[in-house]
Amino acid sequence: MARKKKSRSSARDRILAAASELFYQEGTQNVGIDRIIAESGVAKMSLYNHFKSKDALITAWLQQRDEDWRAWFQARVESLATEPCDRILAIFDALVEWIEQPDFRGCAFINSTVELVDPEHPGYQVAIEHQRAISDYVLSLVTVAGLNNPDMLAKQLLVLIEGAIVVSMMQGNSDAALSAKQIAATLL
Repeated sequence: MARKKKSRSSARDRILAAASELFYQEGTQNVGIDRIIAESGVAKMSLYNHFKSKDALITAWLQQRDEDWRAWFQARVESLATEPCDRILAIFDALVEWIEQPDFRGCAFINSTVELVDPEHPGYQVAIEHQRAISDYVLSLVTVAGLNNPDMLAKQLLVLIEGAIVVSMMQGNSDAALSAKQIAATLL
């Protein structure tokens, strides 16, 4: 018997795609399960077969976003510069590109920690782990560059990164990321 061609993505993928767009654009607390079901075109039972609760869906969304965003970010930084110090500054060039996307609404992880509030929520934990991973990546760049006091410098750069993201979201432009790059250059 011939296999049917898969013409549509799996129900799980459609649910995650709908949740990703809605959670990012409107927030995890403003989007209900019924809206995700309607947007994904799946039955309610199908959603609950894949995700036991809205919290589980939020967590899966953040895990997927973490993997995708970090892969993009690191590849982009590394494609923008080859020299160690230049790579540190390229962080901010990558941020500018991301911030200038038409659907930019800030950092999904910062936004989610604000919305979820409870540090024990599994989605909150994913957001904290994302921040740790970005911090570790920045520290690795600083270490490779051979700069003094790498732990402190990496922490300072993380503050610039996160501050630039928040301010850029609030102001609707990438000026804060460009300013953060200038400050980072001074720190280096």
